[in-house]
Amino acid sequence: MKKIVIAFAALLAALSGPGYAQEGKGLPRLGISSFDAVLAAMTLEEKAGLLVGDHEFDYYKNGTVKEKVPGVAGTSLAIPRLGITATYSTDGPAGVNLWAEGQEEPYACTAFPIGSLLACTWDAELVKEIGGAIGNEAFEYGCDIVLAPAINIQRNPLCGRNFEYYSEDPLLTGKLGAAFVNGIQSQKVGASVKHFAVNNQETYRRENDARVSQRALREIYLKNFEIVVKESHPWTVMSSYNRINGMPTQDSYPLMTTILRDEWGFNGVVMTDWTRQLRHTALQLFSGNELLMPGMPEQIEDIIACVKNGRLAEETLNLSVRRMLELIVRTPTFKQLPYSKNPDLKAHAEIARRAATEGMVLLKNEASTLPLDGKNQTVALFGLGSYDFCATGVGSGEVQSTHVVNLVEGLENAGYRVQPDIKALYASIGEKKSEYKQFADMVAEEEIHISKAYAAERAKDADFAVITIRRTAGEYIDRHNIEGDFQLTQTEQLLLKNVSEAFHAEGKKVIVVLNTGGVIETSSWKDYADAILLAWQAGIEGGNSVTDILTGKKNPSGKLTMTWPVDYFDVPSSANFPYDFFGNSWREDWKKWDPYKKNTGYTNYDEGIWVGYRFFNTKKVAVSFPFGFGLSYTTFEYSDANIKQTKDTYTVTVTITNTGKVAGKEVVELYVAAPANTMEKPSRELKAFAKTKELQPGESETVSMTFSNYDIASFSEGRNCWITEAGTYYAEIGASVEDIRQRVAFKVSKQHTTEVLTRL
Repeated sequence: MKKIVIAFAALLAALSGPGYAQEGKGLPRLGISSFDAVLAAMTLEEKAGLLVGDHEFDYYKNGTVKEKVPGVAGTSLAIPRLGITATYSTDGPAGVNLWAEGQEEPYACTAFPIGSLLACTWDAELVKEIGGAIGNEAFEYGCDIVLAPAINIQRNPLCGRNFEYYSEDPLLTGKLGAAFVNGIQSQKVGASVKHFAVNNQETYRRENDARVSQRALREIYLKNFEIVVKESHPWTVMSSYNRINGMPTQDSYPLMTTILRDEWGFNGVVMTDWTRQLRHTALQLFSGNELLMPGMPEQIEDIIACVKNGRLAEETLNLSVRRMLELIVRTPTFKQLPYSKNPDLKAHAEIARRAATEGMVLLKNEASTLPLDGKNQTVALFGLGSYDFCATGVGSGEVQSTHVVNLVEGLENAGYRVQPDIKALYASIGEKKSEYKQFADMVAEEEIHISKAYAAERAKDADFAVITIRRTAGEYIDRHNIEGDFQLTQTEQLLLKNVSEAFHAEGKKVIVVLNTGGVIETSSWKDYADAILLAWQAGIEGGNSVTDILTGKKNPSGKLTMTWPVDYFDVPSSANFPYDFFGNSWREDWKKWDPYKKNTGYTNYDEGIWVGYRFFNTKKVAVSFPFGFGLSYTTFEYSDANIKQTKDTYTVTVTITNTGKVAGKEVVELYVAAPANTMEKPSRELKAFAKTKELQPGESETVSMTFSNYDIASFSEGRNCWITEAGTYYAEIGASVEDIRQRVAFKVSKQHTTEVLTRL
C-alpha cells in the first residue's frame, strides 16, 4: 500500500505539475478538441485516474480542491495538460452540506424540509422549487453535482434513512424525484439520483443481499428510478452497495447497463456509492460504473493491471472515460462560471418555511381545536423537541445550517407566551450527546417526568398545551421496534396521559406535534390529543412553519405518502427486516457479516408487491392513518369526474369545490383498479395526482390528470414483460386511498405488452 501511494503521488504530481503542463502545448484540449482526440492523447494512467475519485487523497488535490470547495463529499481528478478539470460533488437531499475536517464552521447552508415532508406536499412544482434552491446553493459554493435526490422506497417504517426518501409508492416517488432533479439541474449543476437500487435498509447495507421477485423489482423498486431517468435526465446515478438476488448492484451489468441504459435510455455517468471494502474494479467498470467513489489508489492500480492483462477491454475503458469527459464539459467548474460563495440564504429560508407548511399533515383535529383562537395566550410547552427542534435526520442527508427555529421561538414570534416555569425546566437539562442522536433524544427526554400535580398547575396558568414528540434517525443504522423509537417510552406515555387529563379537566385543549423523520406508533395514545400535527423534520424554519399551521396563517394541505400502521408487526415486511439488530454494521461489525444470517446477511422480500397501502387496502387490514390521508381547516367536494382516451393516453378531469369557510388547497389522488385476469392485483394503485391552487370558500377548480396504458401495466414474471390486460378498469379519485369520492369506468379493448431485456 505504501509503495502504491508513493508511486502514484509521484506520477500524479508529474501529470499536474507546471513542467508537464508546459510540455502539453499543442496537445488536444477538452472543450476545444473532439472527445476522440482527447481520448487518444490520454495515457493509460490518466484514463485510470479519471475513473477513480480523489476525495480522500491529498496528493491528488495539489491544493485545488481544499481551496475551492472545502468539505465536498467527493471529487474527480483534474488533468490540466488536456484541459480536464476536476468535478466537485456535495451532499445532499435536504440541502448542501459542506464542512471539512479542520474547518472552524461549515459554509452557511439552508436546511430544507426532509424528503418525507416534501413528498407530503404532493406538489411537483414546489418540490422543483426546493431542488432549484439547493442547486443554487451548490452552484454558488462552487460545486458541480448534488448527491440527491434519494428515492428508495419506504419498504419498512424502521429504515433509518426513510427521512430522505419520499414514499412507499413508486409513482409518487418517481414524479417528485423527477421534479427535484429538474429543479437542481435548472441551476447549471447536476443531480445524482440514489441509491440504485433496492437499498431499503441500513443494517449491513454494504453486504446485504436483497432477495426480491422480478415483479416486485419492476413494479416497486425500479419503477421510481425509471420515471426519474425518463422524465428528468439526471447527469448521474449513484449505484448502491447492496446485492440484488446475489449480485452486488455495482457489479451488475443487467442493472447498470441493460436496464438503466438500454431499456430506459440513461446517457449520463454512474458513480458508485462511497465503497471501500468491496472492490471488484474491472467488473464495476464493465458493468457500467464510470466513477468509483470516494477513490482509492489501489483502484487505479487495478484498472491499469486489468487493461494490461486483458481482464478489462480498452474499449470498455475508453467508453467509461468518454462518459466522464461528457459529464465534465457540462459542469460549472469546466465552464469557469463565476460563483459568489454568497447564496441568498434569506430567500431560501422563506422557501423552506413555506414548503414546510405545505407538507405538514394534520392527523387529528377534534372539535376544531385548530387553528388556535388568537394571540396573547399562554402555552404550556412540553417535550424536548419543543425546545430543541430537529431540522433533519443524520448522516449524509444532514445539513449543517447556521440555526434552527424551535417551537418556542415560533410561538413567541407569533405573539404567544410560553409558560416560563416549564420553559426553565426543559432548559435545565439541555441535551446529552451520544454517538447517535436518536439515542440521545431518548435519554434526555427521560430525565423530565411530568407528574399529575405539575400538569395540574400548568393547566391552571396556561390556555392550552402543546406536546412535541421528537424522533430522529439516519444513515448507518436502522430504527427499532422498541420504546423510544417506533413506540413511545413509558415516560412519554405518562406525559401524554397526565397533561391530557389535567388540561381536559380545566376544559382546555392538548395539541401533539410530531417532530419526526419517520413513522411512529400512534394508536395507543392518539385519543389523549385533541389535535395531532405531523410536522416532520421541517428544516431551518421549522418552529415558524409549525406555528403558521397552528395559528391558521397557513391551512394544512399535506397528505401522507406512507401508511401509519396500528402495530409494527402489521407491516408485511416486518418479518424480514432487522428491527431487532443492535450494533454498528457500518464500522466494525461488517467484519462479522454472515451471508447466511437472515435479515443481515440476506433479506427476503417475501411480501412481493404488497408494500404499504397495496397490502393494507387490498387485504383490509386496519391502520392508524391511511396512505393519502390529511385533514384541512376547510372541506372539499369532488364532482363531475370524466375520462377521455387519446390513443394510449387517458385524461381524467374532476372538479374540486371548497365547501368550507376558509381558503385552502386540496390534494387530489387518482387510483386505478385493474382487472385481475391473469395476475393478482392490488385493489387500487396510485397512477396520477394533482394539487389545486388555494381555493377561496365557494371557489372551484377543475384539475386534469393523465396516465397511459404502460402506466397501468403489471409485470408478468412468466413472460418477462409488462402487460396491460384487456378489460374494464376504474379510475377512482379520492382524498385518500380509503376515501374515494368519484369513480369512472373505462375499457382497454386489447391487451398491450412492453418487452424488457433482462432479469435480475
